[in-house]
Amino acid sequence: MLNAVEKADVLIEALHWIREFRDKVFVIKLGGSLMVNPLAMSHLLQDLVFLETVGIRPIVVHGGGPAINRAMAESGLQSRFVQGRRYTCEKTLEIVERVLANQVNEQLVEQITILGGKAKSLNFNTKCIAYGEPLKLKDEDGNPLDLGYVGTVTRIDKETIQELIEHGTIPVIPSMCLTDEGQKLNVNADTVAMVVAQEFKAEKLVYLSDINGVRADKDDPNSLIPTLTPEMADELFKSGVIQAGMIPKVQACIATVEKGVRKVHIVDGSLRHSLLLEIFTTVGIGTEILASPHWAPQR
Repeated sequence: MLNAVEKADVLIEALHWIREFRDKVFVIKLGGSLMVNPLAMSHLLQDLVFLETVGIRPIVVHGGGPAINRAMAESGLQSRFVQGRRYTCEKTLEIVERVLANQVNEQLVEQITILGGKAKSLNFNTKCIAYGEPLKLKDEDGNPLDLGYVGTVTRIDKETIQELIEHGTIPVIPSMCLTDEGQKLNVNADTVAMVVAQEFKAEKLVYLSDINGVRADKDDPNSLIPTLTPEMADELFKSGVIQAGMIPKVQACIATVEKGVRKVHIVDGSLRHSLLLEIFTTVGIGTEILASPHWAPQR
């Protein structure tokens, strides 16, 4: 009986947040590292179906790095990265499209459907919704870097996504885009998710990865920082607490909340039902980044 009562308490705690978030847009970014963990993916996709079932409107953006690496190795190609971006030649671009935009994307849709949800692939075979231009980066001396077919998203087809979520269908978006001339480009998944969230002024943008959030000590999971504002993050940058690869991610999160997204969350997607725990509990399990400290008490 005690166990049953505890379950009821959990439902009552979630009820407040279900009412709060009904009809709100959540952009969920699935990291490529999670794609190789079938159990974690099963729980996360169940969470997505739950969100849609209770009236929340999730939009999924995904990467697929490990699957691309494996396919490249099978083809005898060496993966190479330039300032964190995958150098993308013509052969690599073909693999990225085949593996990421087709196989991984359509498998996610199939799995969501098996779990009782409705989802739609938004890839080059159905309808591309991300448009952009070649990404231009420079080295330390100011010289342009050769990235190959790597792009950045400049606009999205909001109407197509809006129509899907209004009819209870979860859009599943791969991290690729088209130029106005029709050239396909490989894009960082975090960037795609950020642009989609900003365009919709989403209630939440959730980055699901293999780390539990921003830490005071990068090597200690128990040093999690539960809430960050731009002012707090600036102090952590200066003190060196936020460092290495976490710097651009937190900077992107701050830019996102400053452009109208209410909150950005960084959550360990490998934890069972981490998405539900972060959204429907008062304390949460990851790091939430928000523009104003007055929003801090709510997940």
